[in-house]
Amino acid sequence: MSTIYSMTGFASVRSAADESVGFAIAIKSVNHRFLDLQLRLPSYCDGLEMQMRRMLKETLKRGHVEVTLQVERRASAQIQLNAELLGAYVGAFTKAAELHGLTSQPDMNAMLRIPGVMSAETTVGVEGIPELDRAVMAEMPLLVEKLNAVRAEEGAALAAELRNSMGRLRAFADEMATLRNGVREAQFERLRARLTELTEGVPVSEERLLSEAAVLAEKSDVEEEIVRLKTHIDRFVGMLDEGGELGKRLDFLLQELNREANTMLSKTSAAAGENSLRITELGLEIKAEIEKAREQVQNLE
Repeated sequence: MSTIYSMTGFASVRSAADESVGFAIAIKSVNHRFLDLQLRLPSYCDGLEMQMRRMLKETLKRGHVEVTLQVERRASAQIQLNAELLGAYVGAFTKAAELHGLTSQPDMNAMLRIPGVMSAETTVGVEGIPELDRAVMAEMPLLVEKLNAVRAEEGAALAAELRNSMGRLRAFADEMATLRNGVREAQFERLRARLTELTEGVPVSEERLLSEAAVLAEKSDVEEEIVRLKTHIDRFVGMLDEGGELGKRLDFLLQELNREANTMLSKTSAAAGENSLRITELGLEIKAEIEKAREQVQNLE
């Protein structure tokens, strides 16, 4: 069985291109009809973006995928001492002390805090780092692997829920198959009573009655729809067993299931007898269950 992936997931990695440049990559995916890539990279990473797009197209099939790259520049700072300016301040302090007959010494901590005496020169590159592209692409397989692990876990949960959904649909179909016989008998008796009323008591041949009943049964019986419904359910479960890329195929199959449910409701809307209400309820429950399954399928790759 091939892995079933959800289109919903998130992953991130952190690494470094060299001692002065680190980076973080985050990837998030949600459901989408096709593969829709949106990359948010620094302006100097055009070449890297092309490489990332190519790699992602080869490894992902469907989904709206957002990738964000944040580059962290680690500044190297050097402390510069303006000795000439500091000497001028010390000289001025000494001269002032002599003029006033003081013996105190200058406070060096205070001197160093004077603007311009000390400065920190920071060297940070503003262009792209050649090693950055290589380092980022080296981390991309791990990033996709982590994303797929999340998507596979979510996909397994969705598949389990869809199996349960198909089980509920089969139970509804089985109950409807049991009830339909009683509905046919009730329709036959209603037809007999109606014909007797219309003919004002004139006996109606059993052959004529059976002929009319057959026509009515043909129009209202849902046996074929129940059979096709169960066939689609079996095919649905079989596709889950096979795994792989199922989203679009399962969605199409659910459309077929919904078509059968609509036909069943149409045929049984005028059903008579004590089972008629339950049959209508079953038809509505089948449609509601199919709709819930379609919501789940929308998230499968």
